[in-house]
Amino acid sequence: MNQTIIPISLRGTSKQRKRATPKGRAVDPAALAAVRSVLGARSRQPDLLIEHLHRIQDSFGCLSAPHLAALAQEMRMAQTEVYEVASFYHHFDVVKEGAAVPAALTVRVCDGLSCEMAGARDLLARLPQILGAEVRVIAAPCIGRCEQAPAVLIGQNPVPNASCEAIAAKVAAGQIDAATEHFTDFARYLSDGGYALLRECSAHTRAVEAVIKSMEESGLRGLGGAGFPAGRKWRSVRGEPGPRLMAVNIDEGEPGTFKDRVYLERDPHRFLEGMLIAAWAVGIESIYIYLRDEYHGCRAMLEGELDKLRTNPPIEGMPQIILRRGAGAYICGEESAMIESLEGKRGMPRLRPPYVAQVGLFGRPTLEHNFETLYWVRDILQKGSTWFTSHGRNGRQGLRSFSVSGRVKEPGVKLAPAGITVQQLIDEYCGGMQQGHQFYAYLPGGASGGILPATMNNIPLDFDTLQPYGCFIGSAAVVVLSDQDSAVGAARNTMRFFQHESCGQCTPCRVGTAKAVALIERPQWDLPLLAELSQVMRDASICGLGQAAPNPIDCVVKYFSHELTS
Repeated sequence: MNQTIIPISLRGTSKQRKRATPKGRAVDPAALAAVRSVLGARSRQPDLLIEHLHRIQDSFGCLSAPHLAALAQEMRMAQTEVYEVASFYHHFDVVKEGAAVPAALTVRVCDGLSCEMAGARDLLARLPQILGAEVRVIAAPCIGRCEQAPAVLIGQNPVPNASCEAIAAKVAAGQIDAATEHFTDFARYLSDGGYALLRECSAHTRAVEAVIKSMEESGLRGLGGAGFPAGRKWRSVRGEPGPRLMAVNIDEGEPGTFKDRVYLERDPHRFLEGMLIAAWAVGIESIYIYLRDEYHGCRAMLEGELDKLRTNPPIEGMPQIILRRGAGAYICGEESAMIESLEGKRGMPRLRPPYVAQVGLFGRPTLEHNFETLYWVRDILQKGSTWFTSHGRNGRQGLRSFSVSGRVKEPGVKLAPAGITVQQLIDEYCGGMQQGHQFYAYLPGGASGGILPATMNNIPLDFDTLQPYGCFIGSAAVVVLSDQDSAVGAARNTMRFFQHESCGQCTPCRVGTAKAVALIERPQWDLPLLAELSQVMRDASICGLGQAAPNPIDCVVKYFSHELTS
């Protein structure tokens, strides 16, 4: 009987020798020493991967292959896992072996719709020649400064209403860092009665049930775009078994939206007190704040104010507050994608159920809120729910912070009654249209909220009022177009944005956005094919990005058909 003889060296053993290092490229000792020096004594836990990638890039200007391999070994992670996270986010410059290192200074020119209308294309065309090869000039998706269009980032320094001359002067002067000034700091906030409400709650002068009921009666809904009732969310998460966590979304990446940044720059502690009251009412153990990377000045300011708060906590047993830095991914505005990013992973939306309120951050029940929702908690509880509901027009109740940009004389954040119409918003809050411009069209809810003609200027702007027209208010980002713009051009701009920002997880969104861009860039639109593509994206995309991306196209076909036949 023939028998195969297996050499001893190839035979299995009951005890496998443990690898000294993860699989992958050999780690360069110099790179490992450099990474260890940058990280210092900080924890190597996996959810800090993105934070550590930022530290390495901030130190060396990019992420080289040796540094990524060294980081993988230091964090006991697979090199593929580190690489896929680093290459997922737009703000990480991953340099492959043998490739050129990017220029020491990067100028990001926002090419969002408001900035495009204000001249961003001209900046992109002229700046490379003006600034020279030592400066990298790239187009960037919306950087959250639409009221300052065209807006530019020189390194981390924002340049409002940018011109080539202003940018060249700032580059020459070395003005590449950002700072936030003239805000209400911790001492001033305390002197104005700040954190007194939180102390009342902590001392049980106010009962949890009474607080949650006031929130429910106010009708305050999530102001990040989804519009879920805030009080109901508090009650729901409180009913889940502990320990419970909280995740705060300040990643406002919707083109046209900048309200969170403006409020954060002015009054950070009003938000922080609302956040801590919510944590008290729900029974939160730890709070994670996710702040978009473009808001560098806000991050430096917020880190300083959080240090003051931790040093002099207004209450005993204050929850741990952790500030995390985004890395340039619009998809992380979606709650479950943000949670994935907070865990140090690629920001890809999760399938539901389970919902975040049940199984969220690190598998724990999680209260997820937008910045502005928490910003209003103090006023609602101090002034009463009827104060909030007393505002409103056209049968609606509450207040809305509209981020208004485009062809108006006075763009900016406009606090106005819920249900106000776009015409009233332009006339009463924005000083009317710019000189020489006639109102032509508007986006009521940012890039994904659709496009409506000026003839439909009497629709109340609020949750649930725009859906019959194929639109929604979302985060209340209103972009105003004039007779010098076109709805077709706006749809092309927004669809290019969605193609750029798709996380790539699901085929309907990944392929659908790319196909839609190709189809609408043509002089003649294939309307039956676009309609079929739109339906597939709505029905089969995992998250709201793919589901809402067709809105601008569908609105152009429905309301601006004359632009397609001219």
